[in-house]
Amino acid sequence: MKLKLASLALGALMAAGPALADLVFPDLSYRTGAYAAGGIPFSDGYQDYFTLMNERDGGIGGVPAKVIECETGYNTEKGVECYEATKGEGALIYQPLSTGITYQLIPKVSADGIPLHTMGYGRTSAANGKVFEWVFNYPANYWDAASVAIKYLLDENGGDLSGKNITLLYHNSAYGKEPIRTLEDLSKKHGFTLNTIPVDHPGQEQKSQWLQIRRERPDYVIMWGWGVMNQVAIQEAANIRFPMENFIGNWWAGAEHDVIPAGMAANGYKSLNMNRIGELPVFDDIRKYVVDAGKAAGDGSNVGSVLYTRGMYAAMLAVEAAKTAQQIHGVGQIDASMMRDGMEALEMTAAKMEALGAPGIGPEFGVTCSDHGGSGMGIVQQWDAAAQKWTALTDFIAPDRDVTAPLVEEDSMAFAKENNISLRCE
Repeated sequence: MKLKLASLALGALMAAGPALADLVFPDLSYRTGAYAAGGIPFSDGYQDYFTLMNERDGGIGGVPAKVIECETGYNTEKGVECYEATKGEGALIYQPLSTGITYQLIPKVSADGIPLHTMGYGRTSAANGKVFEWVFNYPANYWDAASVAIKYLLDENGGDLSGKNITLLYHNSAYGKEPIRTLEDLSKKHGFTLNTIPVDHPGQEQKSQWLQIRRERPDYVIMWGWGVMNQVAIQEAANIRFPMENFIGNWWAGAEHDVIPAGMAANGYKSLNMNRIGELPVFDDIRKYVVDAGKAAGDGSNVGSVLYTRGMYAAMLAVEAAKTAQQIHGVGQIDASMMRDGMEALEMTAAKMEALGAPGIGPEFGVTCSDHGGSGMGIVQQWDAAAQKWTALTDFIAPDRDVTAPLVEEDSMAFAKENNISLRCE
């Protein structure tokens, strides 16, 4: 009831006031380079949702949304340049879709007072809002993903992984290295042997890595890949006849473009996902108000794909945080500081997601001062090569917080000490 009254009050205030400036949402995209296959659909989904808000709803709380796209090429230096070039335009939030860029932006956004949202990537310990006031990584993070993958494998093996051999094939970057510590702790807890194999950027050459896997014959391979690395890995796995049902990617290694190039050989490959897959009512509105109206960021062919859906979901969370900020402060024209307040008070309930035309797109979660990480849940999906689609094998699986929470605490406290940060929320 309070939320409804706040919305009505905000509407009345805006109707009586002068025209408001746009709410600015920069898009640090990458439509070029080795990672464009993932960057393009994500950016399309991200931008199209803001366009939908404008075309169907008249903006966010009646205020038009403006997306400023800046091409990074998945290059950290260019990402920082894009941030510096756009932050003065009234930017409310940054979502760089890059762990390397994220690490460089954390001190910058903290100094500039602009929220940074890194859903499912970035610095995992930013989930601790006591330390990271301006950084959010809900609904889940890398360490959650590693834990969810192991919980799934435990379930597949009757709760016992002792004596099993698991190989982590990872992108040799800050991104790819993120899950190693978590998997090491999980291996000690559950008695499996962990081997790690790096793949250098961009991942087009993996012959030696897969020859090693063929020699060592692990029970499972978990992949922390991105871009062309994923496509090559799946083809190489097929070449050595590694069983696809024992090959599991994280949620950045489970899109259509990762598996389609391998044809039927990719059948049975599995991956995590932080958002559900399949047709959603909101896609009909996007096709009607955005694609068919000639206002889409791309050609419309990506609507409903895994990464288009995730980009749209990222925009949806930003929009709901902006609405929350408007309601908290009683104004339509919010600034970055107000946006941060909205992000920290965000609640995504089943009822809200259904009302947005995206029932069950993600897990229910709420954000608090101390918890910027969300539920940490993920699903496991499997590729059906004949049907050319992903099929969900599980409901949302909760992470093992007994393992991940101490790691978040340890890493975030070390960061706080190194940077002389006083704890909040106490």
